[in-house]
Amino acid sequence: MADCVSFDFVVGHPRAALWPVITDLEQYPRFFRGVGACERAGSEGRGTRYRMRLSLCGPPAEYEWRVLLSRRGEQFVLDSEPDGAGSVSVQLSDAGRGRTRVKCMFFHTPPRMSANELKAWVREAFERIGRRLSETPEPLPEEKPPSHLQVANVLVAAGILATARPDRLVRQLRAAAKWGATLAGGYTSAAARSPKALSMIDDKGPRWSFADLADRTDRLASVLRKMGAAPDNKVAVLARNSSAMVQTLVACGKLGVDALLLNTGLAEQQVLDGVHDNGVRIVVADPEFTSLLQNLPQTTAWVPTDALDPLIDRHQSGPRLGPPATTSQLVVLTSGTTGAPKGARRPTPKGLSAVVALLSRVPLRSLDRILISTPLFHTWGLAALQIAMPLRATVVLQRRFDAEECLRMIEESRCTAMFVVPVMLQRIMALPPEVRARYDTSSLRIVISSGAAMPAALVTGFMDAFGDVLYNFYGSTEVSAAAIATPANLRAAPATAGYAPLGSRLAILGPAGEPLPPGEVGWIYVGNEMLFEGYTDGSGREIRHNLMDTGDRGYLDADGRLFVSGRNDDMIISGGENVFPRPVEEALATLPGVLDATVLGVPDPEYGQRLVAYIVAHPQSGLDEHVVRDFLRHRVARFEMPREVRFVVDLPRTQTGKVLKRLLLEDGWLAGNAGR
Repeated sequence: MADCVSFDFVVGHPRAALWPVITDLEQYPRFFRGVGACERAGSEGRGTRYRMRLSLCGPPAEYEWRVLLSRRGEQFVLDSEPDGAGSVSVQLSDAGRGRTRVKCMFFHTPPRMSANELKAWVREAFERIGRRLSETPEPLPEEKPPSHLQVANVLVAAGILATARPDRLVRQLRAAAKWGATLAGGYTSAAARSPKALSMIDDKGPRWSFADLADRTDRLASVLRKMGAAPDNKVAVLARNSSAMVQTLVACGKLGVDALLLNTGLAEQQVLDGVHDNGVRIVVADPEFTSLLQNLPQTTAWVPTDALDPLIDRHQSGPRLGPPATTSQLVVLTSGTTGAPKGARRPTPKGLSAVVALLSRVPLRSLDRILISTPLFHTWGLAALQIAMPLRATVVLQRRFDAEECLRMIEESRCTAMFVVPVMLQRIMALPPEVRARYDTSSLRIVISSGAAMPAALVTGFMDAFGDVLYNFYGSTEVSAAAIATPANLRAAPATAGYAPLGSRLAILGPAGEPLPPGEVGWIYVGNEMLFEGYTDGSGREIRHNLMDTGDRGYLDADGRLFVSGRNDDMIISGGENVFPRPVEEALATLPGVLDATVLGVPDPEYGQRLVAYIVAHPQSGLDEHVVRDFLRHRVARFEMPREVRFVVDLPRTQTGKVLKRLLLEDGWLAGNAGR
């Protein structure tokens, strides 16, 4: 490429409108393809420094840019020396009738793009900027289900439709057709196809084959029916990950009985309310939760999980159960991070649509060994179990997450995949390097995380340590699969949620449901066949254009990747500025000595609302409020600066790792957990 490429063009907007956009480098990913991230790296000398991740014509690479000149409304100059990405000058001049002539000069840029490609790249970005300034909406995604060929290709690649003994393949397909895509149907089909294959491993009982599991869940279903389980009488499960829990859920499916999955972090009254509000007749619970069940109604029976195997063993095998007249549902409680948990009715999958969605972006394979570290009572743990069924995968259940024990289980069971939430990855990375090095995790091909946002620093740190095996799943109990980021996506843009999987649609809408212009933050809406059917209290989520509101806000970048800015109720208005906590949390994650951090808004008499940072610091870090604020000063905008920094011993989290922000606002909790 030439030492200098110069070109100009006219944009149909005045300089005063263009200038704030082209000088805000942190918004470049929204307009320039191949810019995965751009963040302020500090200020020194003549101007502000930015760290930019580029992947234009090669693998992602980071460059540091410095603002050499910023003559308001006239000229903007960037230099990346000594990184080797050259220098850029952008000059603006009036072109009449409210238009602006833009002259771009690139000096000593690396030979990755031809001059014509570079010109096209810049012009395309300015077209997006123009649509943003004109408030021209992005088109809504086409509502088109995946074709049979697309679905078949995914299933063949995963080994679900791989060749097998004809008789077993026929039995599998017949079972799937009879039972449908339920837990009961999945395990019945797996037993027909691979009866001797290992179905699950946990830390207690024997290791059951698929044939064993089919027989045992038939017998357990008969036991539960005699105890009163019926389509109008639900079964609740209050247990940690175990074969007993899985057997209970499968048995409920064989009876056509709804199963309520209770969070093990609930208080006694919340458990009792869940049992009462959902018409529960039987509670299957781990003995450790006995104290929560003392005041159950007399009409509700309690069965300890450690009594299940003896009950099953005593019950004689009878005729193999057939599909029930009614299809059961799994009722999952929402997290309750900002209020009381609510039950959400998950629909029975229509065929393998949910499985195909995930497999279209994540290369899980038949007979994988999948470690499920996240709780099965959570949508994400349950999704892992549902994905494992058609793959005939061996499920390895970690009863309660421990970082080093997790690595030991990967080595011992030669796990090929693992389902986690971000806080689990944080705790693995917090282990000393010599502890992580004790365990052979080379079998691990896939680590898929969901349930909360992953800090960019955690994404790159984990992949640097364990290889490019990390996938980010963005979804919820309400909308199922919304977006998935592959390792390649995360290398290019570590904070991204990725792209919509096969069968899902994504749109960014305004407050009235209108599509928004490129790069603008709005409400994230999702459409697919697995949208939930409403909460058990009769409420639901808003639907527009056949898309459901996720409760989150975000934007799409120039490459079509989704970025989640935060929950609707996370955004605050401080001094007239719309502020999300996530950019501050991302910056704090890069500060040495910060073990964990969260940021939230609180009322403020002067600014309306203000941000408060809660930090868990390493005891020897020497961090204080002055150090934290000085670090943030050059990395976040002025209006994003937390007005308070509070150090705590730990952050209150749900069983799935989400921060319970409502607890942080309680003076009693804070007084008992102050870090200093």
